[in-house]
Amino acid sequence: MKTAGKFPVLHPYKSGSCIWMTVVALFLLFTFTFLLSFIAPRDTTAAQSPLPDPISDALLYYASANATPTMSPGEIESVYSVLRGCSAPCNLLVFGLTQESLLWNSLNHLGRTVFVDEYPFSVTRFEKRHPWVEAYDVRFTTKVRDLGSLMEDFKREVDGECRPVQNLLYSDCQLAVNDLPNSIYEVGWDVIVIDGPSGYSPDTPGRMASIFSAGVMARTRGGGGGGGGTHVFVHEMTREVESVCTDLFLCRENLVDTVDLLGHFLVGKIGAAARKHTYGFCYTTPSSSHFF
Repeated sequence: MKTAGKFPVLHPYKSGSCIWMTVVALFLLFTFTFLLSFIAPRDTTAAQSPLPDPISDALLYYASANATPTMSPGEIESVYSVLRGCSAPCNLLVFGLTQESLLWNSLNHLGRTVFVDEYPFSVTRFEKRHPWVEAYDVRFTTKVRDLGSLMEDFKREVDGECRPVQNLLYSDCQLAVNDLPNSIYEVGWDVIVIDGPSGYSPDTPGRMASIFSAGVMARTRGGGGGGGGTHVFVHEMTREVESVCTDLFLCRENLVDTVDLLGHFLVGKIGAAARKHTYGFCYTTPSSSHFF
């Protein structure tokens, strides 16, 4: 049983009920379309199959919750379009518990969805309310204010502990997320969404570790997922930590698109012997201003 932590401080949400109503409308449209697939075309008297728990759970939440989304409708559609295009059930890893968490879980209900959050209390409460959700808490030690020193450490260790192809479980790199269950590192993640940790002030955990770890997971991709690389989405790309770390660990040449504050990267798996990267991760050289 996980121990309780301090009460979660959520991201500052965008205001405006119109955005939230649009998200709800999109979700209701998806749910209605999904429901139609359960209706038997030849036997109209047969009982309809009930909605899967993740979908009914999310539907009830968004129909009754007085909450504002962290993502815009365009950002949500960007992630959903990739989930919808998976050739097999998607493996989805999400950093951060946000207002969209139940939406991600329901949109990927046929696949595996795992959430990682900085607050043990949030994870415990979320799992208690939604027992079919898989979530883990992680202690992020990288603070926003430490960006400069962490990048200096990365420069020294890019060919050592902070290399792009490695088993994160055994990594001593300061940027590595290495305290998740062993099985998480063996999954071939098709989609990784980074909307956490919070990172909204100098003393809060920054997203350096989650972005670095996503880059390593994509390049060291395990089994169980489809081919074609790992889609990595990073929210709030205009902030310094997110801008610097996506440039270094996900790389400009892998940027597919940006929608509002969401960056979409497609990162391919590489073998350690075939690695010919500048600074270890990227074919194009990151801006020198990103090395403090």
